[in-house]
Amino acid sequence: MKFVKRTFRRLFSKSEAIFDFAFGPGNNPLVWLGALGWYFFWIAAGTGIYLYVFFDTGITDAYASVEYMTTDQWYAAGVMRSLHRYASDALVVVVFLHLMREFAMDRLRGKRFFAWLTGLPLLGLIYICGISGYWLVWDQLAQFIAEATSEWLDTLPFFAEPIANNFLNSTKLGGRFFTLMVFIHIFGPLFLLVLMWVHIQRHANARVNPPRPLALSTMAMLLILSFAYPAISQGPADLDLVPTSVGLDWFYLAAYPLLDIIPGGQLWIYLLLAGAVLAVLPWVPPKREPAPAVVSLENCNGCTRCFDDCPFGAISMLPRSDGRAFDTEAVVIADNCVSCGICAGSCPTSTPFRRAKPIEPGIQLPEQPISGLRDRLVEAAKDFDSATRVIVFACEHSGAEVLRADGAQVLTMPCVGMLPPAFIDFALSRKLADGVMIAGCAEDDCYYRLGDNWTRQRIDGTRDPYLRKRVPRHRLGSSWLRDDMTRLRHKALAAFKANLEQDADG
Repeated sequence: MKFVKRTFRRLFSKSEAIFDFAFGPGNNPLVWLGALGWYFFWIAAGTGIYLYVFFDTGITDAYASVEYMTTDQWYAAGVMRSLHRYASDALVVVVFLHLMREFAMDRLRGKRFFAWLTGLPLLGLIYICGISGYWLVWDQLAQFIAEATSEWLDTLPFFAEPIANNFLNSTKLGGRFFTLMVFIHIFGPLFLLVLMWVHIQRHANARVNPPRPLALSTMAMLLILSFAYPAISQGPADLDLVPTSVGLDWFYLAAYPLLDIIPGGQLWIYLLLAGAVLAVLPWVPPKREPAPAVVSLENCNGCTRCFDDCPFGAISMLPRSDGRAFDTEAVVIADNCVSCGICAGSCPTSTPFRRAKPIEPGIQLPEQPISGLRDRLVEAAKDFDSATRVIVFACEHSGAEVLRADGAQVLTMPCVGMLPPAFIDFALSRKLADGVMIAGCAEDDCYYRLGDNWTRQRIDGTRDPYLRKRVPRHRLGSSWLRDDMTRLRHKALAAFKANLEQDADG
């Protein structure tokens, strides 16, 4: 399993490097796959509503109404039809890539299983919506799909009478059956939208909108494609004739050619087995779950910062239970907590300057307490073997441990979002280092979703807790890169050291 994940990760990493160069890290489409899925859904839904205004649901009139939209009103409804088609195809592509990428990045195991499991049924619903849409055109392709699908469904032991009997000839197909297809294609997306909402319920601040430049360029691409290769029908359906050849949409209809070589019942079994394998991946192999965050009510004033910053909705604010003069207290939902430590980095009491009593913030990870991070920082400052002393606070998923070979002292943590800004101030004001570098995951691609964003905002002074203005920014560096970009890590540290040395000489 690890070999498969490594292989996929290498493929994605090489592809992302190309997209980084072409679009910039902030607009890399492979980083925004989930948001692009929402974007394509809304395009397909909006264009579908427009098309339904002109669509005639009658069996004999459906094809004619679609042809009217395609030819007579090509400049509006015709473009909308093409957008509807290509946005639907793009939705399939980004959903599959999103699934593969989350698997490759190992962002599905343990307590993060919920999004994975709720995402799998989305695939089935997407295909139901797409395939039923092809039926509505009622051209030769729709006829082929109707006959093949009905025969495939008849291999299931659920139906009293064969569904395929409805398509024996033109006199057999009734308007009621066609109305059912219309119902499925209209209400299927509504069920899909509900499940998409469920899918992100454990993701606070879920990203459902791609960056504006990416959204605009994607829409431009779809429009160009719609004008260059407009979606067209393949001749009217005629159940008294057998279509000799049809052009398939391989994004939605790739399984249909398999029915010529695999019995329908076996194909159902293969699909169910594939779904079962995907469903158990979050627990294969089993993952040791770190202890969830713990709250110290003695140091919690109910400020809600940990609640606002938790990427997985693992913290709730409840009425005070200890009688102290605060309205609320933080409560950890253990089943949702992935032990990223971002809550500890957001707590204003997570300060290394405290001396009067032991460091115990309002919330922290019991296995990686803030006091332990302070002790590691102080000890690391004693072990420098290079003239320019740099402390690197690094995400354990960033691969930044390689910087130890450059003489830097690297302190890892589950996520750089766990780092309280006061630690940067402490390291520099106490002269424990000449400079501090933060090394995290690639921009907008944090393993724990939001740690990189929150860290940058805290340093920039736009999110509590702020990094104090007294901290000299020229002595603070950052490196937001994927874990395999070791050459760029070394290069970023070398450039940071050179700036520190130049400043010291000046």
